[in-house]
Amino acid sequence: MTMTATISTQQIGVAALAALSMVASVMAFAPPTTNVVRNARTALSVVTDPATVTNKEYEDICGISFGEDEMMNRLEKTSYLYPKHVEVIEDLAPLAGQMVDDILLETGDNAWQPQDYLPDLSQDGWEDEVKKLRKEHGTIPDEILVVLIGDMVTEEALPTYQTLLNTFEGCDDPTGTSESPWARWSRGWTSEENRHGDLLNKYLYLGGRCDMRSVEVTIQHLITNGFNPDARKDPYRGFVYTSFQERATKISHGNVGKLARVNGDPLLGKICAKIAGDEGRHEKAYQKFVSEILLRDPNGLLEVFGEMMRGQISMPAETMTDGKDEHLYENFSEVAQRTGVYTAVDYAEIIDHLVKQWDLEHLEGLNAAGEKERDYLCKLPARYRKLAERSMSKKAKATDDTPVLKSFNWIHGRQA
Repeated sequence: MTMTATISTQQIGVAALAALSMVASVMAFAPPTTNVVRNARTALSVVTDPATVTNKEYEDICGISFGEDEMMNRLEKTSYLYPKHVEVIEDLAPLAGQMVDDILLETGDNAWQPQDYLPDLSQDGWEDEVKKLRKEHGTIPDEILVVLIGDMVTEEALPTYQTLLNTFEGCDDPTGTSESPWARWSRGWTSEENRHGDLLNKYLYLGGRCDMRSVEVTIQHLITNGFNPDARKDPYRGFVYTSFQERATKISHGNVGKLARVNGDPLLGKICAKIAGDEGRHEKAYQKFVSEILLRDPNGLLEVFGEMMRGQISMPAETMTDGKDEHLYENFSEVAQRTGVYTAVDYAEIIDHLVKQWDLEHLEGLNAAGEKERDYLCKLPARYRKLAERSMSKKAKATDDTPVLKSFNWIHGRQA
């Protein structure tokens, strides 16, 4: 049994919701021969049947049309918090497209994937490979294991970081499939970063020394909690932050890899080196974006950079918790510092690297405020280094004989 129905303009009235409900009912019960207009370019068009409700009638009722161009126009932002910054970012769009081609690797079969570094459980002999992995993984001290887990948890919170990129004005991806250079960069960067958490997660699972459920709980909490790097939707602040953070991540992964090789786990050393290499490529891109901003708006960028350095760069895992240890991030960070994986000196050296990378000392075209910020930033690395070395020296003296160990649920309550 089939049903057909027609809806007149008078019957529709002015209630858009009722009209859409009636159209949905017609579509649900219409026979296969109903002439339904389908537009492959926009999903909105699939609910339109010219025999019942025309595009014009729907537009009159709801105030929007089904056309893709109209939808894109509505998604275009017409006002910004940082209009001058957006103007500069739009001028950099060709560079973003170049970075997609020059910095990001090919996707799919031509790119490295996590499985390239792990035993293939679908092949004969996988048991021996897993035994070998576990034997070598067993040489890693618990304190290095804790830092590795913390780094993996940070990588697994990737959805938060892509969300952050989409808040930078002028760099967003309004549809999720936009072909703008900035949108392509954001999605390409995310696809590469996604491999890092996948690989470390699987490696730790096969290693068999972690409480993976506690780790998974931590990941879920971190994504739920989010984090605020104080970017304020400003692309300038955003790219200064990513320039700093990509380098910090590269240093952390690289140092864990070195310690893994020293302790007898060459596979982990290889994995960490590969991930650090990705972070290094991404670091170059973000620092290049900032270099180009400085050529166009040096005073604006220095104002932002100086303000950020007067505060402190937030680490992306600061809101981590396993639901039991409310000081988990602080405890993890303390272990990372004690093992030399990532220290206060590294923080100071990253600032020094950025000041030199962007050649702030020889920057021209500055106004009085810009000169003041440049002087402050150029002197900052030495100040931070002194403070960092003094702080680390005090902590070393205080814990020379009996370092304060903390219990971590990640490793079944063992101390590190």
